[in-house]
Amino acid sequence: MSVMSISAIRLPPAALAALTIAAIGTATILGAYFFQYVLHYLPCPLCFEQRIPYYIAIPLALVVAFAAMKSAPRSWVVGGLVVLALIMLGSAGLAAYHAGVEWKWWPGPADCSGPISGMGSASDLLRRMQAETVVRCDDAAWRLFGLSLAGYNVLISLALAAVAGWGAGFGRSGAKD
Repeated sequence: MSVMSISAIRLPPAALAALTIAAIGTATILGAYFFQYVLHYLPCPLCFEQRIPYYIAIPLALVVAFAAMKSAPRSWVVGGLVVLALIMLGSAGLAAYHAGVEWKWWPGPADCSGPISGMGSASDLLRRMQAETVVRCDDAAWRLFGLSLAGYNVLISLALAAVAGWGAGFGRSGAKD
């Protein structure tokens, strides 16, 4: 029986980048679930929208990593990493928008940050208040060092976009298709 050292396991840089995106993306989503289901911070509509890029990026990153490890054409791997970078840049943009809404720099969507109006009669109001829970998008439920969860998502998304860009750039240098 032989022992394989860790240095003998070499992943292509593109696969390493994609696996990093999948792992950190998964940790980010699990963190969101922790805040929602364990700490009972109810997410607003923008919080739910910020999860969508991760739901797309995590499986795509796994496919890209698998393709890179199986020596798929570099153009496919690099293309996948470029798409991942664009997804994470979009995620950063959405998170920055949400953070700006929380800081009241600009207005958010009317359904979660606008004025409360049009409730109808008093009896209708009471019935709706018992049936609905409205979580405001312009109220940060949690902050650490001045940043809300949306603010941290900006940083995480930008870091993952940079990792994807690094992997794509590394995959192109000196590559033959």
